Amino acid sequence: MEFIFDPNIAYILLAGGIIFTVMAILNPGTGLLEIGALFTLLAAGVSVYGLADQNMINWWSILIILAGMVFFIISVRIPKQPIYLVISIVLIIIGSVYLFRSDEWYLPSVNPFLALILSALSGTFFWIMTSKVLETKSILPTHDLRSLIGKIGEAKSYIYKDGSVQVAGELWTARSKEPIQNGSDVRVIGREGFILIVESVND
Repeated sequence: MEFIFDPNIAYILLAGGIIFTVMAILNPGTGLLEIGALFTLLAAGVSVYGLADQNMINWWSILIILAGMVFFIISVRIPKQPIYLVISIVLIIIGSVYLFRSDEWYLPSVNPFLALILSALSGTFFWIMTSKVLETKSILPTHDLRSLIGKIGEAKSYIYKDGSVQVAGELWTARSKEPIQNGSDVRVIGREGFILIVESVND
């Protein structure tokens, strides 16, 4: 287990944990990304804790990383403002590279080539991933779900807490207050985001 207390290993784990966390934030609900982020960050935490015992942590760099995460969240919340994303990437890279103390404060303790490669890869990843998500969020929906309210469709599965219905020639996720059997005729009475609220036509 001594290898995990190497600054280079700790740096790789930390970078991986940050990448998994960002992916989980941008694509919530997958499960695998959240699990990957949890275990990678736990391993990184063990490594950083061991290095802290050896007084090898630049604690000021943690503040830089946290500031970078704040700017990242701002960039997600405020689309079409790439400057926040640029600041986030720069702060996270600087903070992670200088997290571990070396003989000289201005030199990172991780291998310079490793730091350069991982920084370039993670920075490029953050930029592409976040830009794509922000671009997707800025696209207007092609369907006006309000126009579906009142329309009649057919239950394509058992519907209660969730299910699916065929309305206006398309398959939609749906839920209802009362159980509806597969194949029943349904009426759209509302919506919650992209989920249609339906009731049985026979009620």
